[in-house]
Amino acid sequence: MIKKNVLIFGSTGQIGRHLIRKLTKNNYKVICQTRNSHKAIFLKTSGSIGYIEIKEANIFDISKLEELIDSSDICVNLIGILYQDKINTFKRIHSDFPEILAKICEKKNKNLIHISALGLENIKDSDYAKSKILGENRIRQILKTATIIKPSVVFSVDDSFTTKFMGMLSLFPAFPLYYKGSTLFTPIHATDIADLIYFVIKNNLLAKDIEAIGTKEISFKEILKILAKSINKQRLFIPLPYPLARLSASILQLFPKPLLTIDQLKLLKYNNIKTKGGMTNFDIGCPSKIDFEEGVKKYSYNWTEGGQYSKGSEK
Repeated sequence: MIKKNVLIFGSTGQIGRHLIRKLTKNNYKVICQTRNSHKAIFLKTSGSIGYIEIKEANIFDISKLEELIDSSDICVNLIGILYQDKINTFKRIHSDFPEILAKICEKKNKNLIHISALGLENIKDSDYAKSKILGENRIRQILKTATIIKPSVVFSVDDSFTTKFMGMLSLFPAFPLYYKGSTLFTPIHATDIADLIYFVIKNNLLAKDIEAIGTKEISFKEILKILAKSINKQRLFIPLPYPLARLSASILQLFPKPLLTIDQLKLLKYNNIKTKGGMTNFDIGCPSKIDFEEGVKKYSYNWTEGGQYSKGSEK
């Protein structure tokens, strides 16, 4: 018996795939919005048969969005970008689209769960951060019942964080440390994020701001050391002065899928941990379970010589 229909925007991403499994396992039907239904057909195998429906839609097609939201009970927005281009700008994806969703949900009397990011309130020099905060503010002005979840960096085998760094660490004997590697993070696994979203849906939590954090705080340098260890590599970490870091970022951001942009370099200055007075997933009774180091070990063999059966991969 289907409990509710949950519409997911950004269903093909790492959180989306974990969320589909969690929801369908618990008898929620999932409607997956995608830009290309043929490329997203793999989602059919992500959960229980008969509980997944794939719908192709442009996220700025108002009439189509209204149709999708009309057919659902809850809307979950997972869409976000790490770098922008001339068409998909931070403002368009992180501010304008959430505003559209909030307006339609308010009109249709539907609930909205919006995924933003942690620790951005005091960041004034990042376009990414400013667009995320603007999106949150627009939602709050329009839809008072919306719940906004703010994760720290999310990791899994499908991420663009640990996988990117393990790929680089497997190639280069020395690695740059930005801001001496002192920036703090609370990495949270995509499974724990999916569990949190399910918890919010199941308990009908409305009008909440929830900071989604992992099991512990870790510095950027510690993260790199854990990743290097997990792929059985000894690496030298070298602090990189900001002018050189900015120069390297200005070059790297020219690539189609940049390893680092100037905007991301700015974000690395700021701690990505629980804010003073903030309410976390632990506070509402939905603690994270997956430790960063243990979680990474589950898939790090992809970057080791010999793969899954390499020496040390069984650690």
